[in-house]
Amino acid sequence: MRFPLNLRQASLTIALVAAATVGGALLFQHVWGYQPCKLCLQQRYPYYLGIPLALAGALLPRQWTRAGLYLMVLLFVASAALGAYHAGVEWGLWLGPSDCGGNVSTGPGNVGDLMSQLNSIRVVSCTEAAWRFLGLSLAGWNVLISLGIAGLAWSAARRG
Repeated sequence: MRFPLNLRQASLTIALVAAATVGGALLFQHVWGYQPCKLCLQQRYPYYLGIPLALAGALLPRQWTRAGLYLMVLLFVASAALGAYHAGVEWGLWLGPSDCGGNVSTGPGNVGDLMSQLNSIRVVSCTEAAWRFLGLSLAGWNVLISLGIAGLAWSAARRG
C-alpha cells in the first residue's frame, strides 16, 4: 500500500496539526483561564519550532523536505518525552522541577504595581493537572499528539 500523502502534503498536515495543538493550548489559557505551569510552557517550544519547519518543508526541494521531516521526528519525539515527564509529575510518579510556579510580569512600572501582581498571582503547580479528558491531562494529550506527528513525519519521510 502506498503512503497517501506526498512529502509536501505531509509537511503541511504536520504544520496544521501542530498549529491546531498549540492554538488549543492558547485557547485554554486565554479564553478559558487555565494558566500554564513552567512545564506546560516548555511543551509548546517544539511546536513553535515545528510549525515554521513544517511550512518550510512544504516549500523546499524534495531532499530538504525529507530532511526536515526526519528532523521533525526527533523534535516531536522530544516533545512526547517532555509531555510524558510532565504527566508523570502530575501522577506523582517522580518529582518535577523545584521552581515550577506562576509567572509575574516585571516590565516597566513601579513597586506598587509589582506588589499588586504578587498579591493577586495564583501559583500554578506542575503537579496538578488543571484539566483532564478521558483520564488524560493536557500533558498526556501532548504525548499522543506528538507521537502521532512524529509517526506521520517518519512514514512520509521513509515512503515519500
